[in-house]
Amino acid sequence: MEQLTLTTPALLFSAISLIMLAYTNRFLAYAAVIRSLHDKYLKQKDNSLLRQIQNLKKRLNLTKWMQIFGISSLLLCVLTMFLIYVDEHLFAAYFFGFALILLIVSLALLIKEIHISTQALQHHIADIEEFLTKN
Repeated sequence: MEQLTLTTPALLFSAISLIMLAYTNRFLAYAAVIRSLHDKYLKQKDNSLLRQIQNLKKRLNLTKWMQIFGISSLLLCVLTMFLIYVDEHLFAAYFFGFALILLIVSLALLIKEIHISTQALQHHIADIEEFLTKN
């Protein structure tokens, strides 16, 4: 097996950082929409608003886990670099492999979250199309 160098896990830093920025932006967007829907729901107890809030709750939970797995991956990359620095190359290789698995899980959750988001938007489009065909 080829030796793992400090640059290998360091390469993931920029990728994980950009992913975490995207996740944070999603989280902040959900928070704003949830607050808005919450205010609307308090004024008008509409079931469609409740369904939207429940959908956002599910997506927010997925985003939380995406962030947790992404941050854990970054943490393990740093640990990998430390282990390389102290000449523990076997442990470093295992930790780096685990970091890659955590990143894969994070990205898989992103795919699931995108699927749920797309379904929610398709429901809105269907509502609009139904309204247009009636008028």
